[in-house]
Amino acid sequence: MKKVLLLHGWGGSDYPHWQSWLAGEIAKTYGNVSFPLLDNPHFPSKNRQMRQIKRLLLEEKPDIVICHSLACTLWFHLCQEANITPIEHLLLVAPPSIETNIDTIKTFFPVIIPTDLYAKEVMVVTSTNDPYLNIKEAHHIQKTLGVEMKIIENAGHINDESGYGNWPWVYNWVKERLK
Repeated sequence: MKKVLLLHGWGGSDYPHWQSWLAGEIAKTYGNVSFPLLDNPHFPSKNRQMRQIKRLLLEEKPDIVICHSLACTLWFHLCQEANITPIEHLLLVAPPSIETNIDTIKTFFPVIIPTDLYAKEVMVVTSTNDPYLNIKEAHHIQKTLGVEMKIIENAGHINDESGYGNWPWVYNWVKERLK
């Protein structure tokens, strides 16, 4: 049975966020899903969260990883270390700008766009009006990574505040890859 690992961003992804909804939907069909709370999500430490994710990757051995927001940045940092066992599918939802300048998370930035994402299939999902990533930079990240990108019109930061609690598209994306 394939395993799904959901990694939340800054502040977590508690209900009614789409990641908590997705974890429940996968579990309802007896899917194997892990949705851990990363260390101190409101005042995160890049090094502590990276260690935690490395441990999760070793213990869980996921086939599918879905990152939201700051977790995308963490994944980029992990890839720069080149110490990740490759996975099958990676979904990067609402990555922030690689030059984000917010005091609470300043140790995470800047980040270098990696040349290898350690996944066979990768997709970036972004919005035309994400307050943390303009569409021009989203295209730059997508082009640099050489991956597919889904752009959602006026979806903000693709979180519960912008109406993304129940998100059937992401569930269908996962379900197709669990077959």
